[in-house]
Amino acid sequence: MKRCTAIFITVATAVLFLSSCKQSGSSSSSGALIGIAMPETQVTHWVKDGATLKAEAEKRGYRAEVQFADADQAIQNRQIQTLIGLDAKLLIVGSVSAEVAPAIAETAKKNVSVIAFDRLIQNSADYDYFITFNGDKIGELQGRSLAEALGLENADPKAPKSVALFAGSITDANAFSFYDGAMGVLNPYIEKGVLKVVGPYPKTSADKEAFEKIATGWQSSTAKELMSALLKNEAKNLTLDAVLSPNDNIARAIIEVCRTDAKYKNKLPLITGLDGEFESMMLVKSGDQLCTVFKNTTQLSEAAIILADQILKGQTPDIPGAYLAEGPQAKLGDTGKKTVKTYLIDPILITKENINIPVDAGFYTASESEALK
Repeated sequence: MKRCTAIFITVATAVLFLSSCKQSGSSSSSGALIGIAMPETQVTHWVKDGATLKAEAEKRGYRAEVQFADADQAIQNRQIQTLIGLDAKLLIVGSVSAEVAPAIAETAKKNVSVIAFDRLIQNSADYDYFITFNGDKIGELQGRSLAEALGLENADPKAPKSVALFAGSITDANAFSFYDGAMGVLNPYIEKGVLKVVGPYPKTSADKEAFEKIATGWQSSTAKELMSALLKNEAKNLTLDAVLSPNDNIARAIIEVCRTDAKYKNKLPLITGLDGEFESMMLVKSGDQLCTVFKNTTQLSEAAIILADQILKGQTPDIPGAYLAEGPQAKLGDTGKKTVKTYLIDPILITKENINIPVDAGFYTASESEALK
């Protein structure tokens, strides 16, 4: 009888111990695999993000596997299936397009948590978290930089400034946020007659037909084609004052095309950018690109892993440097099927005057940082 009592006490103690571990989460996530699915390698920051996410995960005791999809959603979906098969407990996904939704549905069936990284996963109700930069603010910074550089506040309607409009991808919700943020600044000047749009003019991204005409799919080759066509047609007999470009990759493509037109030999249009890529930072330094918007993706990647760690440990997310989107901003997490919890980090406008900010943040190699000083 004493032996049975001892066995019962031992078993009960073990059950209580295991239950305690499960509730605290202190050991359940130890050594777990975090899968990282990035969309492509053409845009520099995705490569950096993949490496930083992996390093931050491993620093916290997790295993990490990074996959790049070559901007092909079918490839990314297969990679997500592979990561699920490797028994990943959580996936961080920078999606190629909304067609990632079926793969995300598979993660839900396997109880694998998902964090949408820097791009909202649209048309899905099968995940709960999104972490990104404030996309509306990115666009606002781009639009405001053009308005100020063009002097639109005091411009004369009899001599309006001219601008051409470019956007990102019709499959990327960020592209809509960036564009709408910028046009929220620029539309009042267009309506006042001090700013004239040359080429297609979607007042907002909701004008899908017009938006598709300026969408580049984030591809420099598409941007070159659109800019070349613009210079041969609507902008043939005038000199553009400005170009709203959604990111640095597109900005450099636009600059390359402008340099083939004699009108821009000595002075390029004012051109915006995004991502703080080294090549564009050098153009900002030289004055060939008006500005870029710095998204400290190192900070974003670290924040994403902190969020992942807290999810896996069953903790309430509390991420230094990030804030939960609330009120009108909560719409940034609207997938079309649910509104996911969205954590935001604020971006920073970079011009010649504050080019040191991303340098001081350690965003570049030693030689690149030296070149930007």
